[in-house]
Amino acid sequence: MSDFAERLLDWFDEHGRKDLPWQQPKEAYRIWVSEVMLQQTQVQTVIPYFERFTARFPDVVTLADAAQDDVLQHWSGLGYYARARNLHRAAQVIRDTYAGEFPRTLDEVIDLPGVGRSTAGAILSLAFDQHHTILDGNVKRVLARHQAIEGWPGRTAVAKQLWDIAEQYTPAENTAAYTQAIMDLGATLCTRSTPACERCPVAADCKAHNSGSVTEYPGRKPKKSKPLRATTMVIAKHNGRVYLERRPEAGIWGGLWSLPEIGSADVHDWCQETLASGPEDVETWQLLRHSFSHYDLDIRPIVVRVVAPLSKVADSDDATWHRIGDKPPGGVAAPVNKLIERLIDGTHD
Repeated sequence: MSDFAERLLDWFDEHGRKDLPWQQPKEAYRIWVSEVMLQQTQVQTVIPYFERFTARFPDVVTLADAAQDDVLQHWSGLGYYARARNLHRAAQVIRDTYAGEFPRTLDEVIDLPGVGRSTAGAILSLAFDQHHTILDGNVKRVLARHQAIEGWPGRTAVAKQLWDIAEQYTPAENTAAYTQAIMDLGATLCTRSTPACERCPVAADCKAHNSGSVTEYPGRKPKKSKPLRATTMVIAKHNGRVYLERRPEAGIWGGLWSLPEIGSADVHDWCQETLASGPEDVETWQLLRHSFSHYDLDIRPIVVRVVAPLSKVADSDDATWHRIGDKPPGGVAAPVNKLIERLIDGTHD
């Protein structure tokens, strides 16, 4: 075992996190769900979502048998909804191909929708103490600093260097504890902006620490100006209900329920074509800006009161008149939920 791993494991014995909700009971299903949720999301944000999600879907077969709307509803607010859709599809693969038992080889786990090399290694290591290497965001930061690896880890050459170091340091024994330890180190001490180097168990030979350049590692992703896009959403209401449509599976908010987008179309024409009714009142709310990782979106909300009976537009798998204030029919994107909540807070018919 490397000296790096020994020091890290000694620190973990005393300071590591051992009471996270997915650690007890130690089950591959719970670890898998947590690892997917933790992609792009911090632990404290994930915990309440994880607890609600696993209370509703306590095992892989329950998740596989659930409707996608139900799955997305319990994911609403976590963002990156492709993770939830992939989790659902992967559960169905496990149910149908592996009789509901989580697969135990790296290749089988990598083949599941939404699972890459690092996530697969983490699941098999933490659940079954198999010897696999991980390289998530926290580990990249720890290793890039410890060995002063220059460049953005998203570049192939830099990633290969980090994988090589990660494999060198990962011990053949006690791999589960090491895996949790190095993730904990990155999450609690070797943080991005205010690292606590004075408490780090591997600071003595950390090249970035010894050169006073900790915050220069890992290298930053090359900056690109974020494009700004715009759309118009119609908030059509009638008798205490609001009209929602399911978004296509492909694209942003895939499979979620949303307010319809009309682009530059005339709202009166849209009401006639879609709802077979003209609006009685039209009100434009202030712009709502929502930021994605790769662009910003300005949403122009237009509220219309529809006068025609709802029977002219029957509920279907892809459209519904949702009673304002009730539980949504499925997953709803954060900005859409904000607009619906404004209806709840205000006056609506």
